[in-house]
This record gives sequence, C-alpha cells and structure tokens, in this order.
Amino acid sequence: MIRNPIVAGQFYPGSPSALEAQIEGFIDEQAPKEEVIGLVSPHAGYIYSGPVAGAVISRVKFKDTFVIMGPNHTGMGRRFSIMTEGTWRTPLGEVEIDSELGKSILTASSHLQEDEAAHLQEHSIEVQIPFLQYFNRDVKIVPIILASADGATYKEIGRGIAKAIKDLNKEVVIMASSDMTHYEPQESANRKDKQAIEAILELNEDELLKRVEELRITMCGYAPAVSLLTACKELGAGEAELVKYQTSGDVIGDYSSVVGYAGIIIKRG
Repeated sequence: MIRNPIVAGQFYPGSPSALEAQIEGFIDEQAPKEEVIGLVSPHAGYIYSGPVAGAVISRVKFKDTFVIMGPNHTGMGRRFSIMTEGTWRTPLGEVEIDSELGKSILTASSHLQEDEAAHLQEHSIEVQIPFLQYFNRDVKIVPIILASADGATYKEIGRGIAKAIKDLNKEVVIMASSDMTHYEPQESANRKDKQAIEAILELNEDELLKRVEELRITMCGYAPAVSLLTACKELGAGEAELVKYQTSGDVIGDYSSVVGYAGIIIKRG
C-alpha cells in the first residue's frame, strides 16, 4: 500500500519547495555528525518543534534504514503495530519500508502485529520522514506504533528490534518520536521534562517509566522511548546527549500553556 500524508499543509508545508526550504532553516550544516544508535525527536507542527527536530537530526551520520517508533494518538488499529511492506508518501517523494528488517522485527517480537490501520491517521511517524528525506531521498523506514502497556511489553519490543538488527547485521538508526510535557505553564513543563530527560540520558528506562507515572509527565511517546532505550542498550549504547530542548512558549512567547520538545542522541560508550 501507499500511505499518503495526512498532515501535509498543516504540520508542515504541502509543497516540496516550501517544505525543503523550511527544513533547511532548521538544519545545522556545521553540526558534528556522529555514529548514533538511536535518537529522540519531537513530532509537532514544524514551527513549534522543527528547531529541535532539525538540531538533533543534524548530528546523525545517516544509515540506509531508520526504525521509527511513535505513540498512538488516534486509538486506531492494533495496540503494537508494525508495517512491513509498502511506501510512505510525503511532498518530497516516496519512502519505502525496509521489508526485510520489518519482517525480522515482527518475527522477533511476540507483541508486534502486522497492521496498517494504526498508521493511517497517525502523525507521529509522518512528520519525521521529510527530515530524513532532506538528507537522503533513498532512505528506508520501518514504522512502528505503540499504545499504552507495561514496561515489560515495551522492553520486549525493544529487544526484538535489537535482535533483528543484529541478526541481519544491518546499519540502522532507531528513532523514538515524542513530544514532552503538554499544556502546562513553562516552569512546570521545564521541571517535569528535566526529570524525564535525565532518566533518558542515564539510559534508565525503568526510571523514565517511574518518573512519568509519579510526576504525571504527559510525554506522549514514553513507550517508544522505553523501547528505544532497551534496544539501544542491547546494541551497545553507553551514553546519551541532549542536543536541544525548548518549548512552544520559546517559539511564540506564550508561556502559560506550553508543549516541551527534546532532541536526544544515543551513542555507544
């Protein structure tokens, strides 16, 4: 199937030239490129989260395939949904799914299920793809959507992703698509997000889950982040770095009710 864009012209420009120009404004061409295993990147409208998404992707030495995990905002489809065949279309062209890797991940995880429905109206993966296409029009993806569950489920999915990557000996970057605190005053969002970010930087998925629950951090992609941390550690991760953090208030000047955005890279130790 071809998965057509659903937020082109809303979250980001619908025309190829305008989209490429906007992304170019977010990219740091002078940023040092690093070998990363994974990253966390936000998925809001580009005017809000684009500066963070651009900063973090600017640090990545590109691989041929990106596994992109996003949360389920719509409630549609299977709870843990992977697409292993097809293409995703954006104004910058079509991106193929890496079927070999996708099917290997599906086999390695007892929780993931082949499913298109969860992806059709979900924006959290879509908004990442133009940033990847900006650097490599031939990039491939494996899209995975995760709904709410327990930490053991997220970890099992992460281990399955890592096993598939190791079994195929592929060069892959894993991405967790997530915004941070939603619709709280700037001071509150900064305080809560700092706690979640610290747990990610410590590569501690259990602590991340604990802080999200205890502090009621409305981080929409905490499930992808937990799976990401597990997978990255299985693949040899030893350190993480916060590349950029800001809120919607930092963009528009209204600090009464903001959304936080963090860009984080995960590297081998």
